Amino acid sequence: MSEKFDTWAIVELMGHQQIAGRASEETIAGGTFLRVDVPETEDAEAFTRFYGASAIYSITPVAEEIARSATRRIRREPITVWMPDLDRRALPVGADYEDDEFED
Repeated sequence: MSEKFDTWAIVELMGHQQIAGRASEETIAGGTFLRVDVPETEDAEAFTRFYGASAIYSITPVAEEIARSATRRIRREPITVWMPDLDRRALPVGADYEDDEFED
């Protein structure tokens, strides 16, 4: 039986992005993902992100101190949730509209 991947790392992602933290394998909905637990810093809370294998360019295992230092330098932030005011955008039920109303 092989060991699961679990180490401090700097992860390079497609699109020239990086993230640093504790990296481990996690199975979600039958697929394997890389879980990165980003530690808390002086000005940011800890958070977790999951990446599919196709999003990863490289993984560099490092000492915990190096990953924590990289976290402060990279400064990735957790996802923030934004919900538009859907009531203003929705058409009333049964509303009639002309197709040319939506042309630019």
